[in-house]
Amino acid sequence: MNSASKAMLLQPVSRSGSSSHRSRVNAVLSILLVFSIGYALGLISNSTFQNSYIPPFFLAPLLHPSSMPSSAPEKSPPPCKGLPTATDLFLSPSSGGGGSAMHNMTDEELLWRASMAPPKATHGRTPKRRVPKVAFLFLAKGELPLRPLWDKFFSGHDGLYSIYVHANPGHTAISPPPADSVFHGRTIPSKNTSWGHPSLADAERRLLANALLDISNERSGAGNGGMSFVDSIDDGISRARYNPAHAAHGVPITVWRRGSQWFEMERSMALEVVSDEFLYPVVREQCYDPKYGGVPDEHYVPSLVSLLELSARIANRSLTYLEWHAGTAHPWTHGPEKVTEEIFRKMRAGGEGGNCSFSGGDHGGLSGICFLFARKFEGSALGKLLELAPKAMGFGSVI
Repeated sequence: MNSASKAMLLQPVSRSGSSSHRSRVNAVLSILLVFSIGYALGLISNSTFQNSYIPPFFLAPLLHPSSMPSSAPEKSPPPCKGLPTATDLFLSPSSGGGGSAMHNMTDEELLWRASMAPPKATHGRTPKRRVPKVAFLFLAKGELPLRPLWDKFFSGHDGLYSIYVHANPGHTAISPPPADSVFHGRTIPSKNTSWGHPSLADAERRLLANALLDISNERSGAGNGGMSFVDSIDDGISRARYNPAHAAHGVPITVWRRGSQWFEMERSMALEVVSDEFLYPVVREQCYDPKYGGVPDEHYVPSLVSLLELSARIANRSLTYLEWHAGTAHPWTHGPEKVTEEIFRKMRAGGEGGNCSFSGGDHGGLSGICFLFARKFEGSALGKLLELAPKAMGFGSVI
């Protein structure tokens, strides 16, 4: 039997008027980040996937995108052999529902090209002005169980976002999204993943790299500087998971961190992740050791932030609400009976204790808001979520 869960948008979105709505959206997005990455693992209950992971909702994107130049100016000298041209380097931008995300690049070529992408769009150097978009990154074992809710969330925002889906090969061929869904054609070249395995960190980098190739994917407004919502926690748990073999490769215990896989980051930090050739091989080859209990995707990005001394650029917390129970390795899953307006209010406020931070984290410029997203929700909760979406989350139609 399939089991499924879903992350939810917590902060309501006003739909009272197009101009006022756009104003609220832009105000909030001026402090939000470009990339939102999430997992939807464990959609099939078996010994490998016993729990579900769902991608977090973002709030709302920005303005309409414009296209890239299709070719270099006439009479330009040919590029040096072995280097990509401008049109080779960046994939043609396309938003959700606006074209295929498939390509024939290998992982090596994809990461190489993404590593040379600009850390931010240089609008003044392009023939047409580029309008920023938010990239939504999904990691799923198969289909997204709450896809109809996502479709309603994205409705009316064409061109303001990009969608990239990483799904185990074969699953999307069995049950592809319908042609009228924003997820249609948005699956990137993917490989099999499993919980706790380095393949999840591989998929993270794959998704980030694809998003970086569209230079319209960036964040809007100054907000709180270059703040990214990433956990980088130094505690007894992270140190207990440290493999002493890391030290021989230049990764001391003093930089070893852990954190939530659910992060939101601005473009330049995503570029650091896909460009890294120092820490990633160590994490991939040595972190996955049952003796130490390390989970690569929980340690890679937090430790990279520490290693590169980027702590000043993070809020040191996630925007995604999780409800943990003692002695469990996975967060609590909410069924339809738990889906109420009250639970959304509690989640936005930071849970029972109302505490937004962990290990010194802060609001990161989101005054009065603890969490924008929450997980996990069962697929069976879809009907109740669709019913509450207009009132509790500010999108969709009253049913």
